[in-house]
Amino acid sequence: MSTPTDTRHAARDAAAAVTLDAGRRGAVRKRWALEVGWKYLLALVILFYAIFPLVYVLSASFNPSGSLAASNTLFSAFNLSNYAALGDTRYWTWYGNTLIVGIAAALGAVLMGAAAAYAFSRFRFTGRRVGLTALLIIQMFPQALAFVAIFLMLLALGDVFPVLGLNSKIALICIYLGGALGVNTFLMYGFFNTIPQELDESAKIDGATHAQIFWTIIMPLVTPILAVVGLLAFIASFGDYIISKIVLVSEDNWTLAVGMYQWVSNQLASNWGLFAAGAILASIPVLVLFLTLQRYIVGGLTAGSVKG
Repeated sequence: MSTPTDTRHAARDAAAAVTLDAGRRGAVRKRWALEVGWKYLLALVILFYAIFPLVYVLSASFNPSGSLAASNTLFSAFNLSNYAALGDTRYWTWYGNTLIVGIAAALGAVLMGAAAAYAFSRFRFTGRRVGLTALLIIQMFPQALAFVAIFLMLLALGDVFPVLGLNSKIALICIYLGGALGVNTFLMYGFFNTIPQELDESAKIDGATHAQIFWTIIMPLVTPILAVVGLLAFIASFGDYIISKIVLVSEDNWTLAVGMYQWVSNQLASNWGLFAAGAILASIPVLVLFLTLQRYIVGGLTAGSVKG
């Protein structure tokens, strides 16, 4: 039979156990907050920072007022008039021009970069090291620095070959290919070095030519880096404004970046609702391409850093 003293001791031990357990839980929560919790908070801040502009543009595209000041309240209005109004402009012509330029630039960047990277990775020739160093130095300077030289060069070429002069989409594609060749070659070069050369030697023993080795053996193995280069080249050409504005003169040849800028360049007659609607639709090809190639992106960007 328990005495009052035993009861008091048991109650005291229980209270001490509860206090100790609460202290341990508090220490665990504090440790979690210091080691892990702040990462979730930082992730939420970054997520908000990335998503809010997109939500704001989407809200502005549904607002028929056409001004950003009237779009401060998100989704205060829901109207498709801005999207319908795009049909009354040259928007879809610009859309087609942008897709043509972007797809051609992406395919050309992949093929030219892969060919150059394969040559630097597999062949040993005079000037190889100098060529790699030159590409490394050239890619440090942005292409926009040469816009005056580009304009003068196209002006002179247009007198001889009009297809490579001003107001030519082919000329614009060639400029994009030349500007991206250095960085694409270096990006692919490291990845090509991760492919064992024993595969090439085995194929040569079986009688395969360099072209057969390149197309049937090497290219399927470097698909991740091809996807990354194609995606980066497409995005760069799709959103470029400066070079496109210099090369493309007539309104029918404009790309989306050049054409849509005219809608908001005049402070007294800016139509931000129309611009937002066009921007939302313009993001669809990039989004689809990114989601399609997503499984290749991480491997393509990191595998080349292992060797080379």
